[in-house]
Amino acid sequence: MPKPVSVRSGQVEFLKLNLQRREYRDTYQWLLALKWPEFAVFIAGIYIILNLVFAEFYALGEECIGGMRSGSYVDAFFFSVQTLATVGYGHWYPQTLYGHIVTTIEIIVGVFGLAVITGLIFVRFSRPAARILFSKVIAIAPLNGRPTLMLRVGNLRAQSMVEAEFRILFTRDEPIVEGDPFRYFYNLKLHFDRLISFPAALTLRHTIDEQSPLYGETAESLAKSRAVFVASVVGIDPVIPAAVQTQQDYTWRDVRFGERFVEIYSEPSDGKLTVDFGRLHDTEPVGERTPPAA
Repeated sequence: MPKPVSVRSGQVEFLKLNLQRREYRDTYQWLLALKWPEFAVFIAGIYIILNLVFAEFYALGEECIGGMRSGSYVDAFFFSVQTLATVGYGHWYPQTLYGHIVTTIEIIVGVFGLAVITGLIFVRFSRPAARILFSKVIAIAPLNGRPTLMLRVGNLRAQSMVEAEFRILFTRDEPIVEGDPFRYFYNLKLHFDRLISFPAALTLRHTIDEQSPLYGETAESLAKSRAVFVASVVGIDPVIPAAVQTQQDYTWRDVRFGERFVEIYSEPSDGKLTVDFGRLHDTEPVGERTPPAA
């Protein structure tokens, strides 16, 4: 029976059961998904294991390597290190047919291994990533006299993201005729969902009117229906250029009723717009207005 596979999407973890057997290409995806420390430990582990295996073959060959002490596993290990990296210092060398065959095999393995590792490192370095900062909370407060859901996002790159698209997905449990709760998904209509250029920070807004799935919702009703919001930003990094995507999910606990985000834009005397990313997460009760930072 296949082992369960754990997949995390934001704050939710899924445990997949009875999956089909993994393909060899899944290993490539798994290696790219590892964090850098995990990737480094994995590569180091493979390197050490290969050297231990070939050291055993050299030790079994007795006098197959010239200059190596007979039966010395330590000498065999370090000779393997030199051979695998195709670095020959001249102190040790194969002197029998058996030794030549084993070193030839190890050199081939080393060349292929170096090519694979180099490719993996290149892909990991060159893979584009969207450095988008999402606000820690979602605010719901009146805007122009109408209740509005607000979520703030900021671009942490030194360059503008182009052709940026924004989405907010709302999901909750709803009762159905059969009696059991059913999970529904809604794409919230935003005031704008696409920008030609996304240079700094902005607030995504959704008006809660009679057509909105959030109409009439309260903090208690969101908790009862296990409400979840998922925000997504997709755009093009103009430096590479390549498409990038990132997302952030929120539960009903992250929704702040009766609050709005503080102002983070200001225009000093030199005419340049300044954006205070340190206040991107800050909210204030409706009716108060915090002056922007100088």
